[in-house]
Amino acid sequence: MSDSPMRREVHRVVKVEEVKQEAKDVFTLYFKDNFCSSASPGQFIMVWIPGVDEIPMSLSTINQKGVSSITVRSVGEATRILCETKVGEKIGVRGPFGNGFTLKGSKPVLVGGGTGVPALYPLASKMLISGIKPSFILGARNAEQLLFKDRLQEILDDLIISTDDGSLGFKGYASECLGRLIREKKCDSIYTCGPEQMIVSIFKEAERRNIFVQASLERYVKCAVGLCGSCGIGPFRVCKDGPVFDSISLRAVMNELGFKKMDPSGRLIPVEK
Repeated sequence: MSDSPMRREVHRVVKVEEVKQEAKDVFTLYFKDNFCSSASPGQFIMVWIPGVDEIPMSLSTINQKGVSSITVRSVGEATRILCETKVGEKIGVRGPFGNGFTLKGSKPVLVGGGTGVPALYPLASKMLISGIKPSFILGARNAEQLLFKDRLQEILDDLIISTDDGSLGFKGYASECLGRLIREKKCDSIYTCGPEQMIVSIFKEAERRNIFVQASLERYVKCAVGLCGSCGIGPFRVCKDGPVFDSISLRAVMNELGFKKMDPSGRLIPVEK
């Protein structure tokens, strides 16, 4: 198969090989696809549910043996149908698209919140292969909603649990946990994915301490190739210029990040708090 950009942009039908429930209303779907298995951590794919919708999803597994996965929370019709998908059923995919994470620094901290955690798992794996041992802050509202905890514990020496309600680990937001961590140990880079308010808080903390940040942002994506503009934020298109943005780019969108985004009709609406 030719690994050309054009081929990556074409829909491909893949069979779901395995389904794993991660938490209430959260499922990981495993499938085999040569393009996805060669993606960079942080890139995304478009997942097509015929007759319903096509939605962007981060890859939560990138395996050179050809196995990939997406991790889905049921929040609407398309994601509900994906969560109900059974082994042997088929979905459509295209991609991967966008810019992924770039390895930078020797003492990184990864901060994941909610369904942003699975997108950081391939990055943590890549760091370990490259001889980098990251710290990882795993955040959720409560212990029952922590995602990928067992997987991360298997590969990492420094996994810090943070729950908003204190039901497990640090009591408070993941951004607060990060503030405490970087006061106690040296950190030269931060990678994050999760709720937008969390990303804003992490970025502000990093700016105060002059620490380089890379953050994966989420916006409504239609075309995935930078043409339609539905995923715009500031001067950027998330599908083409992101979804991973570094400190320099994040500074350019701070008047929008955490405050407003475009809905499917192109109207600016408030970001969920």
